[in-house]
Amino acid sequence: MTGTETVLGAPVERREGREKVTGTARYAAEYDLPGRAQAWPVPAAVARGRVTGVDTGPALALPGVLAVLTHENAPRLADPEDPTLALLQSPHVPHRGWFVGLVVGETLEAARAGAAAVRVTYEAQDHDVTLTADDPRAYVPESANGGFPAVTGHGDPDGAFAASASRVDVAYRVPPLHNHPMEPHASTAWWDGDRLTVHSSSQGTSAVRTELATMFGLAEDRITVLAEHVGGGFGSKGTPRPDVVLAAMAARETGRPVTVALPRRFLPAVVGHRAPTLHRLRLAADAGGRLTSLVHEVTTYTSRVKEFVEQAAVPARVMYAAPALRTLHRVTRLDVPTPSWMRAPGECPGMYALETAMDELAVELGMDPVELRVRNEPETEPDSGRPFSSRHLVECLREGARRFGWEGRDPRPGSRRTGDLLVGSGVAAATYPVLVSPCVASARALPDGGFLVRVNATDIGTGARTVCAQIAADALGVPLDRVRVEVADSGIGFAPMAGGSSGTASWGWAVHEACSRLTDRLAAHAGPLPDEGIAADADTSGTADAESPFARHAFGAHFAEVTVDTVTGEVRVTRMLGVFAAGRVLNARTARSQFIGGMTMGLGMALTEDSTVDPAFGDFTESDLASYHVPAHADVADVDAHWIDEDDAHLNPMGSKGIGEIGIVGSAAAVGNAVHHATGIRFRELPLTPDRVLTGLLEHAHPPGTLGT
Repeated sequence: MTGTETVLGAPVERREGREKVTGTARYAAEYDLPGRAQAWPVPAAVARGRVTGVDTGPALALPGVLAVLTHENAPRLADPEDPTLALLQSPHVPHRGWFVGLVVGETLEAARAGAAAVRVTYEAQDHDVTLTADDPRAYVPESANGGFPAVTGHGDPDGAFAASASRVDVAYRVPPLHNHPMEPHASTAWWDGDRLTVHSSSQGTSAVRTELATMFGLAEDRITVLAEHVGGGFGSKGTPRPDVVLAAMAARETGRPVTVALPRRFLPAVVGHRAPTLHRLRLAADAGGRLTSLVHEVTTYTSRVKEFVEQAAVPARVMYAAPALRTLHRVTRLDVPTPSWMRAPGECPGMYALETAMDELAVELGMDPVELRVRNEPETEPDSGRPFSSRHLVECLREGARRFGWEGRDPRPGSRRTGDLLVGSGVAAATYPVLVSPCVASARALPDGGFLVRVNATDIGTGARTVCAQIAADALGVPLDRVRVEVADSGIGFAPMAGGSSGTASWGWAVHEACSRLTDRLAAHAGPLPDEGIAADADTSGTADAESPFARHAFGAHFAEVTVDTVTGEVRVTRMLGVFAAGRVLNARTARSQFIGGMTMGLGMALTEDSTVDPAFGDFTESDLASYHVPAHADVADVDAHWIDEDDAHLNPMGSKGIGEIGIVGSAAAVGNAVHHATGIRFRELPLTPDRVLTGLLEHAHPPGTLGT
């Protein structure tokens, strides 16, 4: 597309798409530099304890093995800001899978064989990896992730609950979940004197450079971090991970470029995961369906290495008008791998619980679940009292109901059946905050009539290059094909990571400002451009991160139709529809892809994705994609996404909100609510696997004490 009239919002193809489908796009592990070596980590084989001895002789005797690094001989590093990166610095083992060694080989095969030959002895200690809601060690943290208060409230929720006509008091469980990006975590590092260069599969090069500078005692300008192509992350690559530290360490030790590509089965223990969350929801309403009390209490775990508290009660502070409200987070320290960010942290599990409880309240009231949500629409943000910059949840619900055919739905559970299949439909709302961070960018007009825009954005498969080019072309008032964009190089300057649905808003703000300044400079320039062109820079510090008087959120509504096989217990999602209000959509093609990708990920959360920590061994039993089941194409029969044109002047120069995460928020609840509508059975633990559903069907058909009568 070359015109400027519709460049912003147009369904422009991704600029790197051809490179990816033809295999010419290079990822972090694919930089085959001269003399490059490969490294393979050695994970701890105890759930807690300390290393008492390491025999590296058998590994070093193997052909092709160059070095074995352990806590006994690895370079001493400064304490990192993130304690999960303090690798090979002590004999302490905080959890199973913690790396206790690294073998460097001429080839990947040599490194892997060497890692298998390393003999490690341990002094094992008692461990505990089991999360329970009544654990006496659970405590209320100072704050939850993102700096949110751990506890908030107003009114008298307990008194209002006791006095209300309709009430639900329910508990839900979301298991540990894993990010599992298509490209596992990998880094290739090499040193040139005291200069370090790293290709890393990361969601943000600035954060990686800062952490490496701290740990290796270097000035940041001595380090270059590149992330040209990243094969997904879903939050797990939002902060530096062990691969980049180990690669830099091994490269310094051997004097050669070194690649560390983590095997997939190692990922659950070392790159973060969504912590399990135990929810208790108490909702009460008057006879007209207006909430009188809302209480959301969450219990989760953190590791002993680093506190990470999933902020799952936070969305309850945003969603519905309730004169009495309380939210609470509690956390228990266990001998588990450190949890971390996963797509829509907090909102994803929190809205599953809240939106399921709202469905239960609708059943209790005998009210349509769409109407219950509409009836409890707040005028201002319930927790803060701030006005919304824009909020079109009701429009999303109404438009979704129209498109889905909700009006013809028989509200009676179990009322639709086709042979052995029960058919049901469900709805859930969605929300995600508008986040934005400072960023720098530059724009240069070139003598050949083109423009070069540089911003240290990271494209993790979302189309960041393309959308940044659209923002630039729009601000410059030029055809899109005249704009070239360079991204994912820490040398460009500071930029926030691709995460929190904040990337485009943050990078785009800086790009827009740089291009606007360049336009002004060009207007004041007479004659031909100099050989080096004319440039303008922007730094949005102090503006992008300025406090807003408005509550800024994206909203949406999910609708799902399912079939439940009464013979096998299998649940199939036959239709999914999402309708979203997310500000101005900057690229219709990439936006739709993000929405339906999130919805599909929520479908997996609802039906297939499950992880358990083995209490005896202390590790995740589902450690690869053979046992941790993500949705395949066959699982997604019909998924569609639409959006409402939303004009919000209180966001950024583009008027955009984030879209990368809201698609997953609420989609699991819509599926679960549809299963209840199909069966009349409320399942309160995810995922809804055939064994769990079939057991529920059998118990529903034959309550305890009735078999044989």
